[in-house]
Amino acid sequence: MNEFLYGVLPYIALTIFVGGTIVRYTVFERNWTTKSSEFLSKHDLKWAGPIFHIGLLMAFGGHCVGILVPKFVTEAAGTDEHMYHMISLAGGLPAAVLFLGGFLWLMKRRFAGSDRMAVNTSSMDKVLYLVLLLTILSGTIGTLSNIPGGFDYRESISPWFRSVLMLQPDITLMEHVPPVFQFHMLMWMMTAILFPFTRLVHCLSFPFEYLFRSNIIYRKK
Repeated sequence: MNEFLYGVLPYIALTIFVGGTIVRYTVFERNWTTKSSEFLSKHDLKWAGPIFHIGLLMAFGGHCVGILVPKFVTEAAGTDEHMYHMISLAGGLPAAVLFLGGFLWLMKRRFAGSDRMAVNTSSMDKVLYLVLLLTILSGTIGTLSNIPGGFDYRESISPWFRSVLMLQPDITLMEHVPPVFQFHMLMWMMTAILFPFTRLVHCLSFPFEYLFRSNIIYRKK
């Protein structure tokens, strides 16, 4: 089972993520949208949206550093394990609060809001929200459970992920990883698989043309 979960499934997830996204953009470009519901409920989105996205950026940045930067690099820079752990908590805990809190707020808006929100929530949206909730929640629980330290993911999860990127997956690195972190790994792969088929594709778009287009002039009648 471990061979499939940590040696095969990552490549299935990454292949669907990259290939599916390319197909979605080139063949179904008209569906490349967030399907914004701001016109249905704008008040809650004013705070929930920014809080969620700030937490997302903080969490993404922390994951990139923690996973892609080898442990010997930070140690060579004079950051020992204890200092690195404290720095990680200083950034990780606020990120978890903002990320999870903002997402729960968005879920409340989506599923406990008006009837119009319910009508505009597809089955895929429901699956996506569930997977994202489990992904964020497992990451938050993992962070909280590791506050005292004891588990160094930079000696297991990080080198495993880098071995996957190098096409030489070392599944033995994941054998003694705590269950909550193993579940978190599974959920990011599920998120990658769902990515091309959901509204998440909007995060790859940026309206560069807005920076250079002419001003739109509105006149009163």
